[in-house]
Amino acid sequence: MNVSVQQLRAFASVAQHGNFTRAALALHTTQSALSSRIAQLEKSLGCRLFDRSTRSVRLTRVARDILPSVERILGDTEALIGQTKDISAGVAGRVVMAALPSISATVLPSAIAQFLRDHPRISIVLRDALAEGMADMVRNDEVDFAISSPIVGDASFDFTLLTSDRMAAVFPRNHPLQSVRSLKLEQLIEYPLILMDRSSSVRHIIEDAFRAKGRAALPAFEVAFMSTAIGMVRAGLGVTVLPSASLEVQSATDLGSRNFAERILMRQIGILKRQGRSMAPAVEKFTAFLISRSKRPSR
Repeated sequence: MNVSVQQLRAFASVAQHGNFTRAALALHTTQSALSSRIAQLEKSLGCRLFDRSTRSVRLTRVARDILPSVERILGDTEALIGQTKDISAGVAGRVVMAALPSISATVLPSAIAQFLRDHPRISIVLRDALAEGMADMVRNDEVDFAISSPIVGDASFDFTLLTSDRMAAVFPRNHPLQSVRSLKLEQLIEYPLILMDRSSSVRHIIEDAFRAKGRAALPAFEVAFMSTAIGMVRAGLGVTVLPSASLEVQSATDLGSRNFAERILMRQIGILKRQGRSMAPAVEKFTAFLISRSKRPSR
């Protein structure tokens, strides 16, 4: 059986208007073309749909029975076509993204809120994850893209820089580091270090910085969450190193902090996606918005 949408539209239009001439005008086609579509549909279905005379066109019993189903199919088809056009135009769609927890809790919520005010028919799913986990999420198509640090030495990813975040040492008030004006990494060696675990992009940056100085990062404590590191600093267990723009550092007003002077202690943050992978229009629109937003001067 080979039934087309055009044939179903022809049937529904004749049923609605009760006249082939008016139905053809409504469909912007010729009466002969309309009659041909009805004939083809009747042949495919193996039944007569209209009783025709010189004065009237009436639906057969079969036609009356199937008309509601045909109208439902046409309604669903029109909805599908409209939805597809909206998705193709980036008016509607779905964005699934991953982001570092420190970014998910700070700059992303306001960015998402601003974007959705102008694009209310686009839905956004945000999954916060650590850097190593996000690489696998992007690689396995679990997310459209991630906001993370670059994956060094892996050509299967594309990275677009959005911003850079300076690392900061966080310590208790009245700590000796409070009086240091230009902080260098080696000045932390004499204090117990509280570092993020090895799955964290922050840990990789710190280890690379120590390695560049010919030293090794030897933490007294390793933690999975920045909030835990802050809590341990409050307890007097040591000094931690975290992104200065993170919510945990910004809200720790009872603690002291100093940014490092070394440029190596900077974390690049950007859009990470699979190399050569095309993205849906809604995803392209949102990533373009993030890039444009990152270039605006901060107030």
